[in-house]
Amino acid sequence: MSAEAADPGAPLRRRSRPRIDLRRLGRVALRGPVSRDRLPDAISHVAEAHRAHHPDADLTILRRAYVLAESSHRGQMRKSGEPYITHPLAVTLILAELGAETTTLTASLLHDTVEDTEVTLDQVKEQFGDEVCYLVDGVTKLEKVDYGAAAEPETFRKMLVATGNDVRVMSIKLADRLHNMRTLGVMRPEKQARIAKVTRDVLIPLAERLGVQALKTELEDLVFAILHPEEYEETRALIAAATGPDDPLETIADNVTHTLRDAGISAEVLIRPRHFVSVHRVRRKRGELRGTDFGRLLVLVGEDADCYAVLGELHTCFTPVISEFKDFIAAPKFNLYQSLHTAVVGPEGAVAEVLIRTHRMHKVAEAGVVALGNPYAQDPAAPPQTEASDERADPTRPGWLSRLLDWQESATDPDTFWTTLRDDLAQDREITVFRTDGGTLGLPAGASCVDAAYAQYGDLAHTAIGARVNGRLATLSTVLSDGDTVQPLLAQDTASGPSPDWLDHARTPAARIAITGWFSDHPDEAKPDPEAVDATGPGAQGEPSLEREAPGGTAPARSRSGPRPTGVVVDDPNAQVRLAGCCTPVPPDELTGFVVRGGAVTVHRRECPAVAAMQEIGRAPVAARWADGEGRESDAGCRVTLVAESFGRPRLLADLTEAIATADAAIVSATVEPPSEQRVRHTYTLRLPDAAGLPGLMRAMRDVAGVYDVSRAQHPAPTG
Repeated sequence: MSAEAADPGAPLRRRSRPRIDLRRLGRVALRGPVSRDRLPDAISHVAEAHRAHHPDADLTILRRAYVLAESSHRGQMRKSGEPYITHPLAVTLILAELGAETTTLTASLLHDTVEDTEVTLDQVKEQFGDEVCYLVDGVTKLEKVDYGAAAEPETFRKMLVATGNDVRVMSIKLADRLHNMRTLGVMRPEKQARIAKVTRDVLIPLAERLGVQALKTELEDLVFAILHPEEYEETRALIAAATGPDDPLETIADNVTHTLRDAGISAEVLIRPRHFVSVHRVRRKRGELRGTDFGRLLVLVGEDADCYAVLGELHTCFTPVISEFKDFIAAPKFNLYQSLHTAVVGPEGAVAEVLIRTHRMHKVAEAGVVALGNPYAQDPAAPPQTEASDERADPTRPGWLSRLLDWQESATDPDTFWTTLRDDLAQDREITVFRTDGGTLGLPAGASCVDAAYAQYGDLAHTAIGARVNGRLATLSTVLSDGDTVQPLLAQDTASGPSPDWLDHARTPAARIAITGWFSDHPDEAKPDPEAVDATGPGAQGEPSLEREAPGGTAPARSRSGPRPTGVVVDDPNAQVRLAGCCTPVPPDELTGFVVRGGAVTVHRRECPAVAAMQEIGRAPVAARWADGEGRESDAGCRVTLVAESFGRPRLLADLTEAIATADAAIVSATVEPPSEQRVRHTYTLRLPDAAGLPGLMRAMRDVAGVYDVSRAQHPAPTG
């Protein structure tokens, strides 16, 4: 864009530009043999490519856009020595060949006019309308004179926000970067490397997410050649050596063609060469390349059902490699991609990868969102659209883009935004998890329940205490899989906050920024809780720190602002007293305490294994007793940890939860161990209004069908 413009005589750009006479510029551009009734010869190839996809397109607006672009860029030269107008023409041709509609092509012709000439956005809007104006503004860079070093990240932020309202903005940017990369050789090596790295870290992942594979693969090869020239040359030599008349894929393609013809399936069988980076990846994965590794077979059919018919014939008449089978038709990728993937063994043991898709799927696989045409045009024959609860049902606003738009608002610092953007785009796979209300969440692979909580609830997720995954209670650190159903559980107490170790499990920028922001606002809370270390250390069976837990919407949780009354008296009246999370004593348990890090006294049941462990390492016990025989935690009841042993059966968890609720107890935290020999172990930390209700609660839990024992928890003692 502006970096490519080289007009040494051009005046410095002014903040306030004089209004230029567009009619005069139009008359100048039309001088010569070109009449007003036909397109200038310079864009006839663009028009031809456009009409191939849109036969009825009105080319009048393209003619006017070219006139303005050519006249306004006149006199500007690219660093390659070509007239600058060749750049917007090339970008527009790229998009036309992908099937972009007329509005996108119009904006593409004009995409540098506001940035590099005296044309203003108001003039673009007046001449070409709001849509074209919005697209041109979306891809216009912010000036370094105003933003300094932050100009590039802030330009991308601006572009992402614009893309959130119209994905065609990013389509133009990707085509713009592709043409600039094609002509990057005229620049200094260090500048080539800088642009290639930004392309690799930001533009290529965006092309992947928008499904524009045709642009993505060429950008990958161009970046590969600049950043890894030696490996690029080795790969190029391997591809050149493999090109010849004895291509084993040709033989397999002929066999596949005859097989499908004999089965009465109308299909087109093509050999699809791998691009350089793909060959390089296969070589790194397998070591020595096979003759069939330089390409894949592409089978194109008319209908979805034909895809499965082709698959059946291939798996019947050839030996399939089952591990290579993937069905992206029944479960499309997050970037609109649909196809069947398989591999078959041909003559002499040659293995060929096969892609099976319809012609429509192939167009979308190559062009992604560009193939949607104008996704905002209303079909007059279609029924009125209602707002979808699932954001990913709208291909113009996919889940990953919504996430970027959400967290960029929190990343006010340009450096934080730039770093976080690259990190998020480095996640090269996305999963879909289902909410219990029927909606979905798009998350990067490796995301945990922490990410799901922040994706669904935003800052309210600070109070998360756990989750249900596929109906089972799970910790917030649980990693989610594609297709899981997740229900984050929140506390009622809005004063509670996240745990520092949530950052170890957060994969999405939204979650990390929200957690980091909370600790920035609460700096004292970022320090480890000494009670949590002592009571829930290596022996606590992975149970979350109870100092950071809160009931799932059933009772108030402990505030994080200082110690609360425990109803326990120790010898030192000034000491902070905490009930141990490992044994959760309640009246009338006999007590003993120990001084832990920070000077607080942690109180245990005398029979707790932690007591013996503390004494073995030389910790002196501190006398402790219930205050005035009450033993109540002021205004908050008492806590206790119970272990239920049961036989596995359907609805067991629901029945136990109902029994607990009926006994007027609140679940603070819960873990369910994987079944072993049809037996299941449930561990619940509960809050009761009064310790007197504990025996009745335990009886109610034992009465649940399948439960054969309920006991007070006796966690192994911590050793640190």
